[in-house]
Amino acid sequence: MPQAVRIVLLMLAAAVVLPLAAPLAAPAETRIALVIGNGAYAAGALPTAANDAGLVAQTLQAAGFDVVGARDLDEDGLRRALRDFTDKAAAAGPEAVAFVYLSGYGLQLEGENYFAPVDARIATASDVPLRTLRVSDYARRLAALPLRARFLVLDAARKAPFRIEGDPLAGGLALSEAEPGSLVAFNAAPGTVGPDETGPYGAYARALVEMMREGGLNPGDLFERVRLRVSETTGGAELPWHSARIEAPFVFFERAPDAPPLARQAGPAADRRPLAEIGPQEAFARCIARDTLAGYEEFLGAYPQDPLANRVRAIVAARREAVTWRRSRLADTPDAYWSYLGRYPRGPHAWDARRRLRQLAAAAEPPPHFAALAYDVPPPPPEEVVYLERPALVLDDPAYDLPPPPVYLPPRPAFIADLPPPPPVVEEYVLPVPAFVPVPAYIRPPQVVAAPPGNVIYEHLHDAAAIERINAANAAPARAGLSGSTIAAGVAGAAIGAAVARVALPPSVSQKAALRPSLPAGPASPATGQRVPGPAPGAQPGRFGPQGQPVPQQAGRPNGPAAPGQALPVPGAIPPGQQAGRPAPAAPQPALRPQGPAAASTAAPGPAAGQPLPSPARQAIRPVPGPGEAAPGAPPAQPRPAQTAPRQGAQPHGPGRPIPAAPPPNPPGPALARPPAAPAAHPQAEIARRQQLQQEQAAQAQRAAAQRQQQMMMQQRQQQAVQAAARQQQLAAQAAAHRQQMMQQQAAQAAARQQQMMQQQAAARQQQQLAAQRQQMMQQRQQPVAPRPAPGPHPAPGGGGRPCGHPGQPPCR
Repeated sequence: MPQAVRIVLLMLAAAVVLPLAAPLAAPAETRIALVIGNGAYAAGALPTAANDAGLVAQTLQAAGFDVVGARDLDEDGLRRALRDFTDKAAAAGPEAVAFVYLSGYGLQLEGENYFAPVDARIATASDVPLRTLRVSDYARRLAALPLRARFLVLDAARKAPFRIEGDPLAGGLALSEAEPGSLVAFNAAPGTVGPDETGPYGAYARALVEMMREGGLNPGDLFERVRLRVSETTGGAELPWHSARIEAPFVFFERAPDAPPLARQAGPAADRRPLAEIGPQEAFARCIARDTLAGYEEFLGAYPQDPLANRVRAIVAARREAVTWRRSRLADTPDAYWSYLGRYPRGPHAWDARRRLRQLAAAAEPPPHFAALAYDVPPPPPEEVVYLERPALVLDDPAYDLPPPPVYLPPRPAFIADLPPPPPVVEEYVLPVPAFVPVPAYIRPPQVVAAPPGNVIYEHLHDAAAIERINAANAAPARAGLSGSTIAAGVAGAAIGAAVARVALPPSVSQKAALRPSLPAGPASPATGQRVPGPAPGAQPGRFGPQGQPVPQQAGRPNGPAAPGQALPVPGAIPPGQQAGRPAPAAPQPALRPQGPAAASTAAPGPAAGQPLPSPARQAIRPVPGPGEAAPGAPPAQPRPAQTAPRQGAQPHGPGRPIPAAPPPNPPGPALARPPAAPAAHPQAEIARRQQLQQEQAAQAQRAAAQRQQQMMMQQRQQQAVQAAARQQQLAAQAAAHRQQMMQQQAAQAAARQQQMMQQQAAARQQQQLAAQRQQMMQQRQQPVAPRPAPGPHPAPGGGGRPCGHPGQPPCR
């Protein structure tokens, strides 16, 4: 075969085979996650928020996510962390999956959900959009990015501790709809709140981690199982909710072909028979798994007298009210809010509706006639009203006497049921690290997942020995009181360090933490069980050195008492009289300010303002009291240390300067007879004083910069408040103009209708007159006509019967 023909055939074969093989090489899937656990609220601490965030973050690490996370973030740190994450998601590419988990206190206002930072101070409803973060802003930002999938999980539907003056806020979270390619999940259904947690972890975080590690579950099925598990664990007190619109195939973990089958693979959710044919227990489980209003109403139609019907009615009441309020809020008109108040005059969002009516300059009470909004759900029946006369529905309220839900799922695995609390953490903002249990060999991340950098959990997912070393390294700082960097050298056998096993901080939070001092562990917090950073021994709160370390107490400074013979420390300088590697003898200290009682007997007043400091050549013999004498007003003198002569062959102190010998003792005599001498000073001591002053000036400048920044933030908030007020006024003016225009149009329409009615009445009168005329004519036509006399002979005038002579007439008679 000629060479040219062979080349042509090879090219044709490549053209056929390569397009077929190209789809097999799927692009790598990048996974990124942001996990926040806010528990140290000033208004009321949450004991499980940080632990839940650490548990979820660790599971996401095992699933191949590049996780950043933090705990107890204030407003600035929270905004920066979310902004950094959205920027990271924008640069991740179209095959990226973004996961956001927020644990803390959530609030809702006028149909929007907000997440509260730990420093939130909320006294009125207007403080919510100014001091918290609106979740929809970041959800829309993620939805606008070309990502493969997006997850937004809010473990924040709890009883908020904020005391709102005036009209209260609706409890729980507001019903929302996921954007295309996204999933939104709440730990409790809209309008409901979860119970107070007592253990080291919350029920929702445990269930979420358990179902992630099951493997092989798509997002919809996974969160259905989470709802069943949480409902079972809490006895029906907490019912999670989610809205999923993810079309791309996705699983957190996949199951190998030899893996055992999933439990409840063909359970009630897969049963297509009517609810009336499967019994109330199975029907209730199917309704909880599907979590649709139509399914709950079908259950009530099939089993209205079953004990579980009361629980289903409570769920339907909350969902129906949430749907009604969302429809009213989307319309955002006075007619819509009047329509809501007509159905729920004392409902959870009645205060929101009245607030919005005031903002629209509309009357609180509806007019006699208005265009009522057409809802997709019928009005609530009377038996549902009892559940909706408070700001939030609590499903475990004893007043409702709701029966517990049935148990359908298999028991929880041991790694979840017996999970111990994480060891306390010392570093600020760092998430706790629970003990990780190796994943079974048949559970593994998908092959298309790009390995995250420096993730030792992902790299040793099935290695029990390596995981045990990682857990021991993470627990070591809590036992030894050390920081993570101290033990980051690695663990024997696998070179695994505790620092890389922890969740990395977001970039902005990491920079903020670098500026804060690394304080040792203080006492354990009674709310969270975590060690809070405490001051270093001998440190004054609020005083830090140039490297961010706390400044120890110094003699003669305001943050500590004086110590005899103690000098101000100079970073990197050798004290006077000290040789490299040798302890330093006591040296005179410049008298910057009173040194305490002990220093008063050994130091004289410093030079006056504007006078030069004394040089070593002018240092006169210091006045020392004689035997048994003391300076006036001074306490008994302490015994002076014995002076020793320099050793033979001693090295000079400093460049070419010998170690000075001890001065000879002064002759005895009254101390007041000798003039006082200037205090001894040393150039290096003066350098130390100047450096200390420079440090104080730098600290003052830093504090001033922080104050300026805070003032700028306050000004920005005030500007935002002014803009919001102006916007509200503008909206009110527009609403007033719109109402006036509508009233004018209605008046014109009424006048036109009145004129039309008058015309119609005139036309009716004309028709009546015509009808009367017709009737009269008909009556006239129907009247009988008198008969005319028959023609005959006319009597002749005068009688006689003779003809009268009338022409054409018979003869007259």
